[in-house]
Amino acid sequence: MASRNLALCALIVAFFHVSLGQTPPKSEVLPEFLALLENHTVTQGRDVSFTCVVNHLQSYKVAWIKSDSRAILAIHTHMVAHNPRLSVTHNGHNTWKLHVTNVQPNDSGTYMCQVNTDPMRSQTGYMKVVIPPDIMDLDNTADMLTARENGDLLLRCRATGNPEPLVIWRREDGRNITLRNENSVKRTRTFEGEQLDLRAIQRQEMGSYLCIASNGVPPSVSKRYYVNVRFKPLIKVSNQLVAAPVDSDVLLQCYVESSPKALNTWYRNNGIKLLAGEKHNISEVTINDYAYQLNLTIRRLDKSDFGTYTCSAENAFGKAEGSIRLQVENLFRVSGRSPGTGPGTSSSTFRTDAIKRPKRCYVIRIMLHHSHCDRLDDFNSQLKQTLFRERVESYNYNEFSLLKDAHGGITIV
Repeated sequence: MASRNLALCALIVAFFHVSLGQTPPKSEVLPEFLALLENHTVTQGRDVSFTCVVNHLQSYKVAWIKSDSRAILAIHTHMVAHNPRLSVTHNGHNTWKLHVTNVQPNDSGTYMCQVNTDPMRSQTGYMKVVIPPDIMDLDNTADMLTARENGDLLLRCRATGNPEPLVIWRREDGRNITLRNENSVKRTRTFEGEQLDLRAIQRQEMGSYLCIASNGVPPSVSKRYYVNVRFKPLIKVSNQLVAAPVDSDVLLQCYVESSPKALNTWYRNNGIKLLAGEKHNISEVTINDYAYQLNLTIRRLDKSDFGTYTCSAENAFGKAEGSIRLQVENLFRVSGRSPGTGPGTSSSTFRTDAIKRPKRCYVIRIMLHHSHCDRLDDFNSQLKQTLFRERVESYNYNEFSLLKDAHGGITIV
């Protein structure tokens, strides 16, 4: 090692001695560069090389110098700098190369290929090291990304790289980001900046947000932030009164919003909890991150199944309930002559659906299967017979409103 260092020292002394102490004869052809030293923009971790082509070098030497630090890197093919990532090669003629492997940010700067003439001749090239963007872990716990509804939440995304990255936010599902302040509400597809301030956050803003960093150096990077919004359950029942005939299957539904997800239960009006089995099928259909449909299917209805059913949802923030009343739907058929027909004329068939309503109110729907039945008065006697047979205790036919539709149906309300 000592002998090697001595040899390098001697080489350096000789290099400067030639350059400072010798003046070439006027007839001597001086070294000349045949090509400019290139500039490089290189991504961190890649390899790069500078090429120096010199003609008529004769006894002169080529040296590589990093100009900004004034450090001699190599003379001819001998390395001076103790950097294992640097090396030099010579093709045996007029071309020297300086190789830099696994380029790092501190390799940026000006490089000089120099010949030790007097005065010295040199060429310079510049290396710029660029770094792809990277996102630092700042908000890496789920608790930091959770807020109560109408609360505030701050998302932070710190990106590094060279050049400095541009950071934008967007929602993964493509919906708008809602930005609120004291005076206004703004909705935008993307937001630029390292911090995304979600104020008075609502359940509709729950979901995944993407922080995307880019600086023109591929690849761009992104980080996914899942935002949780907590609130008490909400139940909506679109059909609070459901009618179905005996011995059929019926589906009862409740719409639920809850975060965190609620414990869901179905009850009868007597407080008995319903369990999934042959009689009852209980299922849930997810709608989005916080909403779902509760389904209760009751199979082969009998008289004991009619009554009130309650859907219940409960989480750590509260409880909600919704009720559905299941009533029997009577289906029966009436046969008789159509209006205007005489003996020997084929009779018409009537389909009548009777649904019992609260306060002993009835809705009667009569479907006319005979195309030329256009008078309502002739149905009076048959309607009375039908109601009597169905054990309708009392009614006032004269107070009914009769509506006839284009399909030959009569609705009596």
